[in-house]
Amino acid sequence: MPRALPEPSVDSFDLTVVLSALAEPGRRALMTELYRGSEPIDCAVVVEKADLGLSNPTISHHYRVLREAGLISTVAEGRRRIVTVRRDDMERRFPGLLNAVLGTRQNQPA
Repeated sequence: MPRALPEPSVDSFDLTVVLSALAEPGRRALMTELYRGSEPIDCAVVVEKADLGLSNPTISHHYRVLREAGLISTVAEGRRRIVTVRRDDMERRFPGLLNAVLGTRQNQPA
Protein backbone atom coordinates (compact mmCIF):
# COMPACT_ATOMS: atom_id res chain seq x y z
CA MET A 1 0.00 0.00 0.00
CA PRO A 2 1.45 3.41 -0.97
CA ARG A 3 2.40 5.82 1.79
CA ALA A 4 3.32 9.50 1.53
CA LEU A 5 6.63 10.47 3.11
CA PRO A 6 6.61 13.47 5.48
CA GLU A 7 6.92 16.92 3.91
CA PRO A 8 6.60 20.48 5.18
CA SER A 9 3.40 22.47 4.92
CA VAL A 10 3.27 25.37 2.47
CA ASP A 11 3.19 27.85 5.37
CA SER A 12 6.47 26.47 6.71
CA PHE A 13 8.42 26.77 3.43
CA ASP A 14 11.60 28.75 4.04
CA LEU A 15 13.17 30.55 1.07
CA THR A 16 16.69 30.05 2.44
CA VAL A 17 16.13 26.29 2.76
CA VAL A 18 14.62 26.06 -0.74
CA LEU A 19 17.44 28.04 -2.35
CA SER A 20 20.05 26.05 -0.42
CA ALA A 21 18.52 22.79 -1.69
CA LEU A 22 18.59 24.11 -5.27
CA ALA A 23 22.14 25.50 -4.98
CA GLU A 24 23.77 22.05 -5.04
CA PRO A 25 24.40 21.02 -8.70
CA GLY A 26 23.25 17.39 -8.30
CA ARG A 27 19.98 18.38 -6.65
CA ARG A 28 19.42 21.13 -9.21
CA ALA A 29 19.95 18.58 -12.03
CA LEU A 30 17.41 16.21 -10.44
CA MET A 31 14.90 19.04 -9.96
CA THR A 32 15.39 20.29 -13.52
CA GLU A 33 14.71 16.79 -14.86
CA LEU A 34 11.59 16.52 -12.69
CA TYR A 35 10.38 20.05 -13.45
CA ARG A 36 10.72 19.72 -17.20
CA GLY A 37 9.39 16.17 -17.44
CA SER A 38 6.12 14.41 -16.88
CA GLU A 39 5.03 13.52 -13.38
CA PRO A 40 4.56 11.64 -11.15
CA ILE A 41 7.63 9.56 -11.95
CA ASP A 42 9.72 6.85 -10.32
CA CYS A 43 12.80 8.53 -8.86
CA ALA A 44 15.05 5.83 -10.40
CA VAL A 45 13.89 6.84 -13.89
CA VAL A 46 14.83 10.46 -13.20
CA VAL A 47 18.30 9.41 -12.04
CA GLU A 48 18.82 7.41 -15.25
CA LYS A 49 17.74 10.36 -17.40
CA ALA A 50 19.92 12.86 -15.54
CA ASP A 51 22.95 10.49 -15.67
CA LEU A 52 24.66 12.18 -12.73
CA GLY A 53 27.14 9.44 -11.92
CA LEU A 54 26.36 9.68 -8.20
CA SER A 55 26.15 6.84 -5.69
CA ASN A 56 22.74 5.60 -4.55
CA PRO A 57 23.22 6.93 -0.99
CA THR A 58 24.07 10.38 -2.40
CA ILE A 59 21.02 10.35 -4.66
CA SER A 60 18.80 9.28 -1.74
CA HIS A 61 20.23 12.14 0.30
CA HIS A 62 19.49 14.61 -2.52
CA TYR A 63 15.88 13.45 -2.77
CA ARG A 64 15.48 13.73 1.02
CA VAL A 65 16.85 17.31 1.02
CA LEU A 66 14.50 18.27 -1.84
CA ARG A 67 11.52 16.72 -0.01
CA GLU A 68 12.38 18.32 3.33
CA ALA A 69 12.71 21.71 1.61
CA GLY A 70 9.18 21.25 0.25
CA LEU A 71 10.17 21.04 -3.40
CA ILE A 72 8.89 17.51 -4.02
CA SER A 73 6.34 15.04 -2.69
CA THR A 74 7.35 11.40 -2.42
CA VAL A 75 5.10 8.36 -2.20
CA ALA A 76 6.65 5.02 -1.24
CA GLU A 77 5.25 2.00 -3.10
CA GLY A 78 7.21 -0.98 -1.82
CA ARG A 79 10.82 -0.33 -2.88
CA ARG A 80 9.80 2.29 -5.45
CA ARG A 81 9.62 6.01 -4.72
CA ILE A 82 7.27 8.08 -6.86
CA VAL A 83 8.10 11.79 -6.87
CA THR A 84 6.14 14.86 -7.90
CA VAL A 85 7.23 18.50 -7.93
CA ARG A 86 5.09 20.60 -5.59
CA ARG A 87 4.55 23.20 -8.33
CA ASP A 88 1.32 24.70 -7.06
CA ASP A 89 2.56 24.89 -3.47
CA MET A 90 5.85 26.53 -4.51
CA GLU A 91 4.05 28.94 -6.83
CA ARG A 92 1.65 29.93 -4.07
CA ARG A 93 4.48 30.58 -1.59
CA PHE A 94 7.22 31.86 -3.93
CA PRO A 95 5.65 32.93 -7.25
CA GLY A 96 7.94 32.39 -10.26
CA LEU A 97 10.82 30.90 -8.27
CA LEU A 98 10.94 27.45 -9.87
CA ASN A 99 10.65 28.84 -13.37
CA ALA A 100 13.41 31.39 -12.65
CA VAL A 101 15.81 28.79 -11.24
CA LEU A 102 14.94 25.73 -13.35
CA GLY A 103 13.72 27.25 -16.61
CA THR A 104 10.48 26.96 -18.52
CA ARG A 105 8.71 23.64 -18.28
CA GLN A 106 8.75 21.81 -21.64
CA ASN A 107 5.49 19.90 -21.18
CA GLN A 108 3.35 22.87 -20.17
CA PRO A 109 -0.28 22.79 -21.25
CA ALA A 110 -1.03 25.24 -24.07
